[in-house]
Amino acid sequence: MAGRTPFTNVDPATAAEAQRQGSDPHELDRTMEIMLLHIYANLPHFPVYDCRLRPALTDSGDVDRISSLPHELLRDIVSRLPVKDAARTAILSSCWSTIWRSTPLVLNDTHLLPKGHRWPLTPANSPAITAAVSRILEEHPGPIDCVRLICTNMNSYRTQLARWLQLLAAKGVKDLVLINRPWPRDLSLPATVFSITTLTSLYLGHWKLPDTDVLRGASFPHLRELGICCIFMKHGDFDSLVSRSPVLEILNILGCVEGLRIRLVSQSLRCVQISLSSMEDIAVVKAPLLERLIMYRSLSSQARGLCTRVSILDAPKLHVFGYLEPGLVLKIRDTIIMPGIKMSPSIMLTSVKILSLDVRFGVLNDVNRVPPFLRCFPNAQRLHIMSKRCEEPTDNLTLKFWEEPGPIINVMLRINTMSIREFRGEPGEVSFLEYFFRSARVLRTVVVAMANPEFAPFSTDDAHSKANKCYKNMASNACNMLVLGSNGPAGGDLWEFKHGTDFSFHDPFSIAEVKC
Repeated sequence: MAGRTPFTNVDPATAAEAQRQGSDPHELDRTMEIMLLHIYANLPHFPVYDCRLRPALTDSGDVDRISSLPHELLRDIVSRLPVKDAARTAILSSCWSTIWRSTPLVLNDTHLLPKGHRWPLTPANSPAITAAVSRILEEHPGPIDCVRLICTNMNSYRTQLARWLQLLAAKGVKDLVLINRPWPRDLSLPATVFSITTLTSLYLGHWKLPDTDVLRGASFPHLRELGICCIFMKHGDFDSLVSRSPVLEILNILGCVEGLRIRLVSQSLRCVQISLSSMEDIAVVKAPLLERLIMYRSLSSQARGLCTRVSILDAPKLHVFGYLEPGLVLKIRDTIIMPGIKMSPSIMLTSVKILSLDVRFGVLNDVNRVPPFLRCFPNAQRLHIMSKRCEEPTDNLTLKFWEEPGPIINVMLRINTMSIREFRGEPGEVSFLEYFFRSARVLRTVVVAMANPEFAPFSTDDAHSKANKCYKNMASNACNMLVLGSNGPAGGDLWEFKHGTDFSFHDPFSIAEVKC
């Protein structure tokens, strides 16, 4: 243990228990820090610029031009500064003395860290940051636009946390991020959070939700975006939160590992994203405005012998759907989609235009489900494939395998854009490309993104040559193919919620593709 850094997340009791079980608590601490950083990377954009306010000077002398601007504009300037700099504007001149107090508060506790601080956080930072947060929330009269609290081990400061939430509720906070620095990971979230009716955006991380009775009393009449990250909860808690958020448009779930069941009934939801979570059942019961359903690496429940079930009952505007893994159980209305199933209009989702699949091309059980999955979305125009690495391929499928079931309508007549990521030139991948290129008559754009050979040894030249050979047999005369290399992590970069929630981008999967 010599030379190791102190624990930043694991408490002494957890560290001792890990050692008794033969585990290295430092590795546990490091894993938790990585998960926290992933949570931070998925938080919404914070509306502050890292800059300092300086008076505008003329060539002839120190003439303060900014102070003569309208107070409304000055408040807008101050609201965009880190909180320390915003408070310091009072010393610029007498007319600034009341600007900060009359400006809606925007507080990010990372701006209170000591100068030159580097991650990860250490327990030594907590007292000063906690004291500064308390002082700011007490002194600022409100209203409060945006507060992001991610630096504090809340278990050590429960009294301060309770007071913060009282002040946030009283001063009408709109945008709140509340991430606990674990341990304990199952610290109960104070019930006060569920009485803040002014919230428009709420992100929670590393908490245990309170009793169901508390959730039943919650009311979020203005909440449009909800992020749930590494939260301990019971079946039905999600449903309760969604039902009490009548204008909720975005629901993001990250790192929940309890094998959750979600039953979506919402007249307002537009985007649901589930990342790195163990899900038993996702049922879209009635979501008339749902446009995007994105599930990224959400099948860890299989390790416990469970298969994730995804049921689509009523989602007439569903436009973007993925990442579908052949290991999941897909149910459309009353029918489970299985190999060999007879297609009918009742089991087709005609609204889906953008589809993403995860496939292990060396495993027959995986590949067998690809044709019926594709047939369920006859109007899909864009197809994105993630080729998942298979340590010991059991089947090398040929072109004949893909041709035998007969033509697939969307492949032949609809799909104009296709990408395959983590390509290594393996036989199963090549036979799929060969089939697709020979069948797709309206294909215009193909992107083949190689895997990083440092993590998955293969010949990039050989893989490039195989892709080009398939390209020469195109059914489409107007298709362009781009082959990209990669120096990224194995499996590609982790999914970030910003890809799915930015509705200005028509195809969120293409963003992730370009990043590789």
